[in-house]
Parts: sequence; structure tokens; C-alpha cells
Amino acid sequence: MGAWQSYRLRLQRRRWRLRAFRKRRELRPVANRTDQIAPTDLLVFSTLRNEGVRLPYFLKHYRDMGVDHFLMVDNDSTDGSLDYLASQPDVSVWHTRSSYKRSRFGVDWLNWLAMKYGHEHWCLTVDPDELFLYPFCDTRPLRALTDWLDASSIKSFSAMLLDMYPKGRIDAEPYRAGQNPLEIAAWFDSGNYTISKNPKFGNLWIQGGPRSRVFFSDEPERAPALNKIPLVRWNRRYAYVSSTHNLLPRGLNLVYDEWGGEKASGVLLHTKFLDTFKAKAAEELERGQHYGASREYIQYANGIQDNPDLWCKWSERYINWRQLEILGLMSKGNWA
Repeated sequence: MGAWQSYRLRLQRRRWRLRAFRKRRELRPVANRTDQIAPTDLLVFSTLRNEGVRLPYFLKHYRDMGVDHFLMVDNDSTDGSLDYLASQPDVSVWHTRSSYKRSRFGVDWLNWLAMKYGHEHWCLTVDPDELFLYPFCDTRPLRALTDWLDASSIKSFSAMLLDMYPKGRIDAEPYRAGQNPLEIAAWFDSGNYTISKNPKFGNLWIQGGPRSRVFFSDEPERAPALNKIPLVRWNRRYAYVSSTHNLLPRGLNLVYDEWGGEKASGVLLHTKFLDTFKAKAAEELERGQHYGASREYIQYANGIQDNPDLWCKWSERYINWRQLEILGLMSKGNWA
């Protein structure tokens, strides 16, 4: 990268950090328990709206993994999500009625919280419908991974977003609060993915899966991105740029081996496609708060009318992380 482009990226990072600092005024603390955070605690950051039915299992999944504290932004939920989170002893939650779109889709809010509370912590930034998996997650806690990353001087860890879906109509089986969503959305596309490189930020750009072949079949190049870098050894000088797809400094995006080898990586099981999806898509389309004039939700609304079956003859039923590694969707790299 040339000196001029490097300088421009430094200016951009400063801009995002200043913007996050200004956006802090939009957040009202409802239950601030950050004084309980110990220096070595593992932290989860998330922003949400009306995800009450998902929250019990979401918290359980990450608690079982070894997460110590959750920092959550509630964007004016009306389903009791805020009260539920405020009642949890390991959760700090902030409320805002401000525009999700004008906060860069929640990125400004979470950048601020990470700047203030995440410095020198391993921070995992995920949505309530995302379940993080990493190599050996069935036998080793998350701290084993972060200790290895520290010992290897690795500061960021990638995870491909893997869309999960049921076999049959999306609304065929109701989802219950506290239930593992994989009991319903147990299938995924084992192939059908494209990868390119973002020349500006250096991150990989992955597209494909059921959203591409069903909702964006006519324009697959406009399908949602599946590349994420959710786990970062945070420093207050860092800033996410576009969701967790990329961040600055640019070197944090180099989560792959440019010379043909493999670096360790994980997967985010994306459990969006439950019976709650139709109502959620309609709500978000009406709000118009998502990226690209809510183009993604327009496609969802058009394609979900008859609750289509996302399953196809190439679908695979999820078993465990080792299955995903065999399929090339994640890697243990040189972590033995």
C-alpha cells in the first residue's frame, strides 16, 4: 500500500472514532455493570431490537463458551428485551431511540462501547441470531483460543457467516424462547460460495449460500456479505468500518494466509431463518433502517410471501465443527 492511501485510512479511522465518541450521547445506560469487568474478562458486544425470544439461548451459548460479560445496545425494543437484559447479572445494557441507520447500522454505538470498555480485552461482536463456533469448541473454552492467539501474537480472528435453515417451510415449526435454534434450522449450503479480495481494506469478501440462490438469484453480486472478523483483541485506537466485515487498522483484516496456507478461523451459524423471520422482515422493511435503502429486506419481503423451502438437494445437515472444517468452511490452522 502506498503512503498516501495509508495516510487516508488513518484519517478515516480517526473519523470513525470521533463519530463514535459523538454518538455516545445517544446511549442511555439502563443497567451499567461494567465495574464488574475484570482485566482478563472475555466480552460480547451486540446491538438488537425486538429479539426477546432469542436472548435466553444467545446468552446461554456464550456463557457456556466462557464469556464473562455482555455489553448490549437495545434500539427501542417493544417486546420486553430491554427489561430482560437489565435483569441479567452479567449484562450491561444501554437504550437508544436514535436512528439505527444514522449510527452506521449500530457500528458507531458498539465502537464507542468497545473504545470505553473493551480496551485490551478479547471482544466478540455478534448479532443475537449468530452463534460463534471455533476449532475444538466442543472440548476447549473460548479462553483457550484467545490464550493461543495471544501466544501467537494474533490480534483478530475471522468467522464465515453460515446461513442455517430448516428442511421445509420456514414457518413449519415455531421457535420457543430458550430453545437451541439449531433444533429447527439444522441445514446449510456446503458449497455455492465466491471469494474475492477488497483492495482497499485487504479483507476477503465472501458471498453465496441460500440468501444468494433464493433471494438474490437474479443479482448474486448484491447478495449479503458472509465474511466477518468478530473476535478482536481490542485497542481503543481500533474501529469497525462496516459491521464486522472489516476494521481499521488495515492489518487486522489479514486473517488469511496470502501465500496459500491456512490460518485458524471459525464460523458464525446464522439462525435468521426461523418462523419469526417473516414478521421480522416486514418490521425492518417498514422501519427502513438497513443498508442500501433496505434492499436486502425488500428482497426478503418479496421472497418470503409463501415461506419458501430453502432446503435443496445439496443441503447438508449440521453435525459439528469438524464437519465444517472438512468442508473447508473453517480451519484449525496450526492450532493443535
